Amino acid sequence: MINVLTPLDFLARSVAVYAERIAVVDGERRFTYTEFNRRIHRLAWALAARGVAPGDRVAVLAPNTPAALEPHFAVPLMGAVLVMLNIRLQAGELAWILKHCGAKVLIADPQIMPEELRQVTEVIDQYEELIEEGKPEAHPAATPEENGVIAINYTSGTTGFPKGVMYTHRGAYLNALGEIVEHGLSARTVYLWTLPLFHCNGWCFPWAITGAGGRHVCLREVRPEAVVELIRREGVTHLCGAPVVVSSLALYCTQNGIRFEHGLKIVTAGAPPSPAVIRAAEEMGADVAHVYGLTETYGPHSICAWRPEWDSLPAAERARVKARQGVPYLVAGTDMRVVDGQMRDVPADGTTMGEILMRGNNVMLGYYNNPEATEEAFRGGWFHSGDLAVVEPDGYVSIRDRKKDIIISGGENISSVEVEKTLYEHPAVLEAAVVALPDEKWGEAPLAHVALKPGQTATAEELIEFCRARLAHFKCPKQVVFGPLPKTGTGKIRKNELREKAKTIW
Repeated sequence: MINVLTPLDFLARSVAVYAERIAVVDGERRFTYTEFNRRIHRLAWALAARGVAPGDRVAVLAPNTPAALEPHFAVPLMGAVLVMLNIRLQAGELAWILKHCGAKVLIADPQIMPEELRQVTEVIDQYEELIEEGKPEAHPAATPEENGVIAINYTSGTTGFPKGVMYTHRGAYLNALGEIVEHGLSARTVYLWTLPLFHCNGWCFPWAITGAGGRHVCLREVRPEAVVELIRREGVTHLCGAPVVVSSLALYCTQNGIRFEHGLKIVTAGAPPSPAVIRAAEEMGADVAHVYGLTETYGPHSICAWRPEWDSLPAAERARVKARQGVPYLVAGTDMRVVDGQMRDVPADGTTMGEILMRGNNVMLGYYNNPEATEEAFRGGWFHSGDLAVVEPDGYVSIRDRKKDIIISGGENISSVEVEKTLYEHPAVLEAAVVALPDEKWGEAPLAHVALKPGQTATAEELIEFCRARLAHFKCPKQVVFGPLPKTGTGKIRKNELREKAKTIW
């Protein structure tokens, strides 16, 4: 008989093999794999006593604490479906998601839970008391279907109502296995939770770290000083985060003369990182792996797989190469393409743009209760990412822009990502986002929104001239706006808001 592929097997194996090793660190608390497993089973019993049955949706609104980590196993253990909620959403947005998924209960951290949610579903806001409600013995494990839903992850909803992305047991298992393979996870791994657990189920790392027998280090709030302290105290080997998280950590380390010597690996994704961000991370002693994917692909789908011959490249060239989106994960095979409007593969010339398409086990089952959006996303039998890219001569994919972010000026396509990467090279620039500015003559022109590093100064004219020395003049910003940039709960810059503001500038 062939066993069903499910991340639940990762927990069972690590409990058997690494029973007395530390599985979770949460402040002063430390749980062995035996204790971690016992808490998970007690949680399953407690939820069952609250009326949760197989197939029910269990929502979680919590920072990166055991209350967000343990449900990744307890909920599927009892055959229910996990719905991790973005802790930075407003009450109305959260209520909409709870109603859409039909959540049976909501496990919520009392410090961040809007009281209005009590009117939507049953709320459990005392997590440790909930654990104590559960029986101490093992909860019978449900027998999942490989293609049964294990979790629903809601997109950020920047272009309309959020969509519920359905993950399967098989897909979660394989993507977690991909993380183990691509990033060398093992029982020696000490993983710091700087990546939100609500973001694509932490890119499947809750299951991956557990499967490898590694150690989860919880972190309630991501602050550079707290990250540095935990890296040093716990001997952290791996962490993940959007480029903004990496750049903030690198800036803090630079300002305080901090360098990590024991081999810190950082996995970054969520937005195309600039070579400047990668260089800054390497200067603080980190080895950066750049991955690419979407909520619809369980998080990472591709990686800029490193080639030994690139080791000898100058630092700037090494960072430029590493900033590419690369090739599919080993578990994804070759099921990633860049195609034109007729779904024909573009040539590997580094110039011809097309849309990235994916398919396979680590692509979502579909959108929950939204067959129309599912059909549109999978037209032609492939998932359409909405990301525009080129294929380099060596076969590596390099993103140029989101479809909606391409700027068309005088009939010429301008990649906002290319302009942003140039701005990031300026020593005073901390963050940059480029959007289309309506223009009477050219139709559209680039508008740059820039946040400067603390203590640094730069004028709009200086940044425009900096770009003009490095880019074709039509690609350079026509205007520069300074100030903090709006972000989603996962650290992505909200370009939709910036595009709306651009209309008022004109």
